Amino acid sequence: MGDGEDKSGWRPGVEADEASGEPADASPAASAEIEDLKRQLAEKQDRLLRAVAEVDNVKRRTQREREEYVRYANETLVRDLLPILDNFDRAIDAARATQEATKVVDGVALIQRELLKVLERVGVTRYSALGERFDPNRHEATGRVVSVQQPPDTVVAEMTAGYLLNGRVLRPAQVVVAAAPDEDAA
Repeated sequence: MGDGEDKSGWRPGVEADEASGEPADASPAASAEIEDLKRQLAEKQDRLLRAVAEVDNVKRRTQREREEYVRYANETLVRDLLPILDNFDRAIDAARATQEATKVVDGVALIQRELLKVLERVGVTRYSALGERFDPNRHEATGRVVSVQQPPDTVVAEMTAGYLLNGRVLRPAQVVVAAAPDEDAA
């Protein structure tokens, strides 16, 4: 505290205006400037609060849109798969009604081709590993078999096909790999 001031901010010889709290001897220009600065501060504070509220609203809206996008991202794929399910129902009904297995097999093969076309449209491709050299990045070995016809580490049987999604392994092919006759003894 400075000389002659008490805790209330009163200074000897300076009388305050009771209504505004401003010193009584302050000029009208200074009072007007103070009021202008107070008004500017209030405006800026109001704009700041509105901007913060707008940012919060944008965050919430973006989060809602992202959640909805994720929830319905596969809608087109699922819609394309529904006719294939209908065809499976027809194939099952036909298999129950007929004694000719070849027609049922032909119908199921047709459905399989239709399903593969739908998957290809979304970037899924099927690959076969038969005859290829074993690649742990694309193949999952489920067994080894001794073979004199095939070089070691060659895929000789495929349990399940492999699938790529836009060039990246979605599911590795499950394969049986050839082993040299002398590897079996080890």
